[in-house]
Amino acid sequence: MSNILIQNGLLIDTEWKRRADILIKGSKIIKIAPHISEDSLTEKANIVHADGMLVFPGLIDAHTHYHLISRGTVTADSFREGSRLAAFGGVTTVVDFADDDKVNLAKCSKERINAMGKEMSIDFALHQGVYGYREGLKEELKQLKELGVGTIKLFTTYKNVGYLVENRDELKSIFKMCGELGLMISVHCEDDKTIEEISNNWKGTFTPHDHADLRPSIAEARAIEYVGSIALEAGVDLYVVHLSSKAGLDVVRSLRDRGLKVIVETTPHYLFLDRSKLDGPMGPLYVMTPPLRTKEDNLALQEALCNGEIQVVASDHCAFTYAQKLKSSDTRTIYPGIPGTEEILPLVYSLVAQGEQLTVNELVNLLSTGPAKYFGLYPQKGVLREGSDADIVIFNPDYLWTLSRETTHSASDYTPYDGINVQGKVMMTYLRGRLIMGDNMYLGIEGDGRFVKAIR
Repeated sequence: MSNILIQNGLLIDTEWKRRADILIKGSKIIKIAPHISEDSLTEKANIVHADGMLVFPGLIDAHTHYHLISRGTVTADSFREGSRLAAFGGVTTVVDFADDDKVNLAKCSKERINAMGKEMSIDFALHQGVYGYREGLKEELKQLKELGVGTIKLFTTYKNVGYLVENRDELKSIFKMCGELGLMISVHCEDDKTIEEISNNWKGTFTPHDHADLRPSIAEARAIEYVGSIALEAGVDLYVVHLSSKAGLDVVRSLRDRGLKVIVETTPHYLFLDRSKLDGPMGPLYVMTPPLRTKEDNLALQEALCNGEIQVVASDHCAFTYAQKLKSSDTRTIYPGIPGTEEILPLVYSLVAQGEQLTVNELVNLLSTGPAKYFGLYPQKGVLREGSDADIVIFNPDYLWTLSRETTHSASDYTPYDGINVQGKVMMTYLRGRLIMGDNMYLGIEGDGRFVKAIR
């Protein structure tokens, strides 16, 4: 692998931005300096001119579901397709999800790692689902950490499919085990009892429009309060995935006032899309859980993002095809989930470009450095630093374009952000010093993606 010298870009880190050059040797950044001349190099290097460009560390999408088997089918974007669309969005690492077979967590993660390793062309880490308390669980968790998986995922809903840990004492035991082992706890927060009670008393229809009322924001708020109280008792931190509502945000604020460290993740669809998308014949395209909320919720989350109250923006990428989504107009049988990995950067950067009090430094923290730190991947990932992986994004901040099925690359054949005008576009994406997307061409190599162990 030849050396690469990226010259004259504006490098963006979480705390600084500076005009500087980056020298890459093999898979690592070996030098960052105000000016590195070709004449000073002992070995020949390929020169990349980044004049007028922003240079970011590779993005980390902290919440994906590539090749998810669900409801008798599989998602449109498997590991190959997910890698490809990620490269176009400047994403060089994803944190994907492994199911729990309720027998052996490490075995589940190993199987997922092996499957991803064969087809991924970008790097990946895992969060491991835990669907129940059982004898020997602490030993399973210990083995999981030794494998390099540093985060578990719990659910406060989906009792009907066996995801819910219903007993409070058992849930508290899991929290304590994770605290003792140094594992991060992430939670999908929707209160199952609230959702079940609404459903049992529901007299209306089950159209996409109704989805937002069948799983309202109060269910999210109650679940955050519930798991937050357990985390306080157990003395552990809490990571809330895909925060969707102002009601949920208010509970997060309350828990923080009570001394709990809450790491909050939200997604572009909860920042930029509202429940009006659920109306009409295209409504099924926008069904996911939690559901889309109101414009008021969008604005509350955008304000919290700019205020530093939200730590991570991820996609929750779970893409079914356009045809699959429109097979049903009944919210109980619509395949839930949307694509989104590729669209994260231009959508969030548009907040910067529009002067919404979000800086480019904060953007890097939300999309790269923060996820790297929380998931134990830092400083190998998530930073422009000598010795770190040469995961680099060259980004044109002035490029104006429109998100559409023609300009994005999901195999779902649609984007939920269709028609949204954005500013800023990825021009080149490097993974460990190798160009995987440039000149709007995908250059990823199947099987070149590596599992990144979490270090805590």
